[in-house]
Amino acid sequence: MPQTRPDSAPDPLALPDSAETTDDSLFDRPDSPCVGICSTLFDEVCQGCGRTAMEVSNWVFMSDAEKQAVWERITREATARRFQRD
Repeated sequence: MPQTRPDSAPDPLALPDSAETTDDSLFDRPDSPCVGICSTLFDEVCQGCGRTAMEVSNWVFMSDAEKQAVWERITREATARRFQRD
């Protein structure tokens, strides 16, 4: 007869509660604002995505909250090629 676990035992494969409550807006857009047109022309902001040189170089190390703040700023400014419709 197979052994069964008591109902009160935690499922070792279950996600923690904190992992189940995510910000859906993080999945509504790509991880990076990069559009593959990197152009800074020696200024501080990339004309392709609108991020600063520091934001581009540190993107992979930024938290979700920091990335969200950058996305909000570049979306609000809407000056990068990413936001221009031809």
